Amino acid sequence: MTTDTLQKSAPTPSVTQAAAGALIAAVHAAAARIGFAAAVAVTDQGGHLKAFDRPDGAPFLTAEVALDKAWTAASFQLPTHTWNEYLADPKVAPLAGHPRLMAVGGGYPLLEDGRCVGGLGVSGGSHEQDRLAAEDALTALGFALPGH
Repeated sequence: MTTDTLQKSAPTPSVTQAAAGALIAAVHAAAARIGFAAAVAVTDQGGHLKAFDRPDGAPFLTAEVALDKAWTAASFQLPTHTWNEYLADPKVAPLAGHPRLMAVGGGYPLLEDGRCVGGLGVSGGSHEQDRLAAEDALTALGFALPGH
């Protein structure tokens, strides 16, 4: 193979700014219906922050937790609530020490046509409330719900 024919990069799908903003709005609407204020983070497929919002009334720690949930979900293309089961395995348990790994419900990969285009992280309620608000937003915007 010569360098003339070697493909040196691949196009990488990524969530758009418009979709990220729509996800944040949909999470806030779902969280309001459920009864809590949510910090919401949306990352691109590489786990880099694309969009974020922490409304008045959401504790400051929710900002970091939401971002880490989105990062974890995008990194492994798995919902964050599935990590508790994985971390129970002694061969995987050392990952629990990773400072960004978040094994709490409310994080989902953003899947479009079977490809990960980003991550969504919701924090501010219980793990069930965060998960429900994320699922409502993903469903409303037509993203796949992995693990369902």
